[in-house]
Amino acid sequence: MKKKEIHIDRNKVVISIHDLYKSFGSNHVLRGIDLDIYQGENVVVLGRSGTGKSVLIKLIAGLLRPDRGTINVLGKDVAALSYRELEQFRLKIGFSFQSSALYDSMTVRENLEFPLLRNSKHLSRQQVTQAVEAALDAVGLSQTINQWPAELSGGQRKRIGIARTLIMQPAVMLYDEPTAGLDPITSTEINDLINKVQEEFNTTSIIITHDLTCAKSTGNRIAVLLDGHFVQVGSFDTIFENGDERVKSFYNYNFITQ
Repeated sequence: MKKKEIHIDRNKVVISIHDLYKSFGSNHVLRGIDLDIYQGENVVVLGRSGTGKSVLIKLIAGLLRPDRGTINVLGKDVAALSYRELEQFRLKIGFSFQSSALYDSMTVRENLEFPLLRNSKHLSRQQVTQAVEAALDAVGLSQTINQWPAELSGGQRKRIGIARTLIMQPAVMLYDEPTAGLDPITSTEINDLINKVQEEFNTTSIIITHDLTCAKSTGNRIAVLLDGHFVQVGSFDTIFENGDERVKSFYNYNFITQ
């Protein structure tokens, strides 16, 4: 699927990262990064394993605290939020885990109902059912509603994980290696779904990956993270046409050596 033109409101910054540092002992993972992400935009953070991509989205979600710098999301200084404020804040953040993070002891229906029953207790049983069915329809898996996670393929589990996130109608989506471990055809389906979520739900998203096909298919902009810094930020074509050998190595690995 060719990525459609999306309206991105560059007058509205949804995620603002400034002078961000994070270390674990002597391992200096993030070393002063800056990035603004706009309303309706998909930004891909591209980097090798261990460069701090997943650390970055955990900081954005308030799962980790920075050593220095600021992360402002939806008008909130994430590091300054109290525990109770973080709980409310995270209801607006959709986190698609690499593992899908489904509960194996629950059916698909129960997995999707869980966040609603926990956080939207005012909803009637009919409203919960309607929300579950709508979320499953959005990811094209209505037929799985009574299945168990163990009965699903890896790609289906990814889709159900995204559906469970969408059911809370988040303003921001964080995707952690969404195509990891998937075959090329299923990866393409997940990439198309990420674009569909952007188009239909008007989300602002960060997509963590080292898969260039995913990056090219889903990203309005690419931010290349190396040695704790964003060394390039721009469109896919701009990033890979500028001759930077540090960035070119990604292209060679993904599209030449495989």
